[in-house]
Amino acid sequence: MLIDLRSDTVTRPTPGMKEAMFTAPVGDDVFGEDPTVNALEEKIAKLFGMEAALYCPSGTMTNQIAIRLHTRIQTEVICHQHSHIYLYEGGGIMANSLASVKLLDGNLGKITASQIAEAINPDDVHAAETTLVSLENTMNKGGGSIYILDEIKPIRTLCREKGIKLHLDGARLFNALVETGESPADWGAQFDTISICLSKGLGCPVGSVLLGSKADIKRARKVRKVFGGGMRQAGFLAAAGIYALDHQVDRLKEDHARARALGKMLEALPSVSEVFPVATNIVIARLEGISPESFMQKLAEKEIKSVKFGPDLVRFVTHHDFGDEQLEEFGRRITTI
Repeated sequence: MLIDLRSDTVTRPTPGMKEAMFTAPVGDDVFGEDPTVNALEEKIAKLFGMEAALYCPSGTMTNQIAIRLHTRIQTEVICHQHSHIYLYEGGGIMANSLASVKLLDGNLGKITASQIAEAINPDDVHAAETTLVSLENTMNKGGGSIYILDEIKPIRTLCREKGIKLHLDGARLFNALVETGESPADWGAQFDTISICLSKGLGCPVGSVLLGSKADIKRARKVRKVFGGGMRQAGFLAAAGIYALDHQVDRLKEDHARARALGKMLEALPSVSEVFPVATNIVIARLEGISPESFMQKLAEKEIKSVKFGPDLVRFVTHHDFGDEQLEEFGRRITTI
């Protein structure tokens, strides 16, 4: 039995999701005529209380479209130094938007309103104009750490006062919401744009959605086209997103419970000096006396896949294809590492 914990992107569609995909009515989405894509966009925009949405192939694309909307040449984005938009999107902020980046540090990947206030550039010929703040929830490099609304609201207030746009990389936002019990609509009220990934914890094979105002999403559609993201009969894929929103949100709590159990198993290993606090479905272990490469090789020999996440860090991500049987088997296999 292979146990693949590299990411929650490795999931396969469930039988119910496959059925929804195979039976979806479709059209040409570039012409705005795919009824299933339109239904997904309307459904998720309504859920978050936002005006419109745009279905895209990936979370990188939805993030990069948002950055393009809110920046221009000689402007600057403020984000955490471990943000996905900075570390894992191929230098897209520079390549796609010709914008600068100001990186902040913060506990478990989160930043505060006071930090942002200090980082906003003055109106000075020598400085890039700060036009965008980007946050990430859950925070991947923070071990799936969660922002709560009370942390976001001061940032929203600051950005409004300064005329700065606020974007959320919400790739795993539903993981946060099932833990906090906060409503999607309350989160939608805080941001100018939100990117939500459907192919991570929600288990879809492809796709992310960008949420925003009607005006921003109209512009975003044109940016998506130039990025090569215009799809035709995409309803077969969008149907998976509708199914996931209807059937696979609440079950994220199961992934979180298994992640906490997995974290405790790792803590018991002599080669693990620390496990980051497990808030959702991401478990990051700090190693001692062994390199990530050697540790991962030992895991691979026992048919367990993981990801190196730093000079002494290894990441594990639980998902709907990792059930109780796999969790118990994981515990048995790692006892000899």
